[in-house]
Amino acid sequence: MLTVPDREALEAVNDVSIEEFPRVAPVRHERDHSQVDDLDGATVDALDAIDFGGLNPGAEIAITAGSRGIEDKPAVLRAAVSELNDRGFEPFLFPAMGSHGGGTAGGQLETLASLGVTEGSIGCEIRSSMAVEAVGEDADGRPIYAARDALAADGILIVNRVKAHTDFSGPIESGLCKMAVIGLGKQRGAEVAHNAAIARGHENAFPERAEVLFEATPILGGIAIIENANDRAASIEGVPVGEIVDREPDLLDRSRALLPTLPTDDLDLLVVDEQGKDISGTGMDTNVLGRLLMYGQPEPQTPDFTRVHVRSLTEGSHGNGIGIGLADFAHREAVEALSLAGTYLNAITGGEPARARLPVTVPTDATAFLLAYSTTGTRDPGEMRIARIENTLDLGEFVVSEPVGEELADRPDVTIGEYEPIAFDEGNLPDRSYTELR
Repeated sequence: MLTVPDREALEAVNDVSIEEFPRVAPVRHERDHSQVDDLDGATVDALDAIDFGGLNPGAEIAITAGSRGIEDKPAVLRAAVSELNDRGFEPFLFPAMGSHGGGTAGGQLETLASLGVTEGSIGCEIRSSMAVEAVGEDADGRPIYAARDALAADGILIVNRVKAHTDFSGPIESGLCKMAVIGLGKQRGAEVAHNAAIARGHENAFPERAEVLFEATPILGGIAIIENANDRAASIEGVPVGEIVDREPDLLDRSRALLPTLPTDDLDLLVVDEQGKDISGTGMDTNVLGRLLMYGQPEPQTPDFTRVHVRSLTEGSHGNGIGIGLADFAHREAVEALSLAGTYLNAITGGEPARARLPVTVPTDATAFLLAYSTTGTRDPGEMRIARIENTLDLGEFVVSEPVGEELADRPDVTIGEYEPIAFDEGNLPDRSYTELR
């Protein structure tokens, strides 16, 4: 059992007190982005762009269901299933999430249920199995896998969000190609694909493997969801299978323009209330943190957050704490919630063991603040540049220290509330609402 040092032992590292830290205030960052009002209609339009003409009535169509907490994904899946039923087909979902859910069929069903995706909520059968078959090889002779459940269907429909990846940069990152390679490939396919990516680069391995899958399996096309900074669908587009590789770079460019980030690139301490697989594939989005810890990939220059403190794991993570190694400090409650088996399986499958390392584990949040001060180079604790966010997905409302607030005060898209001293309850930050300024 991990023994966490008591507060006194750790906080004796310096002579600073919490009372010397700057005041804090709630902030709202306005993002005026487009949003799809009619999700059902947009989904039907997306399906119209894909050719189902070669399928007979009663044909089975396998639809991917991933592990990300995409706000409008359940509605899109439900609308797609309803429309395909109306067209005389037999749709079913299958978990498409690599090693997530502990790499088990039951665990992946639990992951979907935590995201609001069940047979009852979507209106069709969910077939969960980890069984795969090799359908081809890449240029190095590594096998390329696809789920048996999907291969047995008459057609496969990929549904996924297109966004910047948390492991690498390239013209094709996270989207339909990645869902084909990692999701359709299950744990075995994900492990081989990530290993190939370490050898040849993700930006080369993923598109190459996707094209093999597009040729060797009955993939018909995909529904691409682009989210705005408020986590809602800004657009929903259907892409025929033969156009996916050419179309994804344009979709990615649009997604990047809508990517939610903090309105500051310079912090001494970023406090993250929760991390989780339902928030990001790495628990905390590396594009928000400015940290990768991925072998063979350069670290980003911005944003520049000197220290990161993570406070908890989401319930939807089911103990998978991949990405906790991106933090410098972690509250003991986050560490105690870890399932090392699930975390390590995901880390090794994804080729990212550094992201599963334990940060300095602290008994209280106040301890993390004091230790952070000693490791940032800041001379005066009253000048500490601090932000507290709910998670790396929900960035519309957050909290900043006064030095950061003064910098943001003149921005027309930022509203700052009243400043108050940092409050702790027995050393821990109190729960707070991130909608106080609405």
